[in-house]
Amino acid sequence: MRIGVLTVKFALPGCRSLKEKRQRLGGLRERFGRHTNVAVIESNHADAHQHAEWSFVAAAQSLQLVDRTLADLEAKIIESVDAQVLDIAREMI
Repeated sequence: MRIGVLTVKFALPGCRSLKEKRQRLGGLRERFGRHTNVAVIESNHADAHQHAEWSFVAAAQSLQLVDRTLADLEAKIIESVDAQVLDIAREMI
């Protein structure tokens, strides 16, 4: 089994509350946590209004499938989230 972690750091300029932050990030956990081989967590800045960091852990039988899953997640996140993506990091375990 292969495991990969995608970590995405966001800036949410002008965000004034945690409720607004959740709305702008558009339910990352609900959308991407439905995949049977993906776990989703808000990994940093949970109490900050204008910053967020989310991690997505994918597991599969092959490194290629993990990489493809993380690439798909990355593309969907970039196109669907109302926030600036500051940094994206991938790590294969």
